[in-house]
Order: sequence, then C-alpha cells, then structure tokens
Amino acid sequence: MPTYDYKCKNCDYHFEILQSMNDEILTYCSKCKKHDLQRLIGAGSGLIFKGTGFYITDYVKKDKNVVEKNKEKPNNKKKKVINKNNE
Repeated sequence: MPTYDYKCKNCDYHFEILQSMNDEILTYCSKCKKHDLQRLIGAGSGLIFKGTGFYITDYVKKDKNVVEKNKEKPNNKKKKVINKNNE
C-alpha cells in the first residue's frame, strides 16, 4: 500500500497516511476540524527488493571494452601431457 501526504489548506497541518489506492481521498482535517485537506504529490519510495538473490550487479550495463578484453585473454591453464611411451 502506498503512503500519501496530506496538507490542510486552513491550518497547514501536514501528515502522511498509509492508504490503499482504492480508498477515497481524505478531506477532513483532524486538527482544525474543517474539510480543507489536500493530497500532495510525493516522490514515492521507489523500488524495494526484499529477500535474497538480488544484487546490485545483476542489472548493470556492461562496458563493451571490458567484454572484448575478457574475450582476448589467453587461456593460461596448464595442459597435462601424457607420455604414451612410458605408461
């Protein structure tokens, strides 16, 4: 559920409330007891990942130069040589 900011036009009372997107917009100010509330546009909280398995490197755009350098690296693994004459 999103958090909405409200401000009273009459007394400048400001508060946040957790509401469903289907709930009606509040109009009644609990501080001055008038129907002068205005819902404000907020920045929101952004995308939140919860749980395991999300890493900052999962969605990073890879640099083409780094990818090409990795392709050009020689394979330095030693190969095991088997001498068939001395088995």
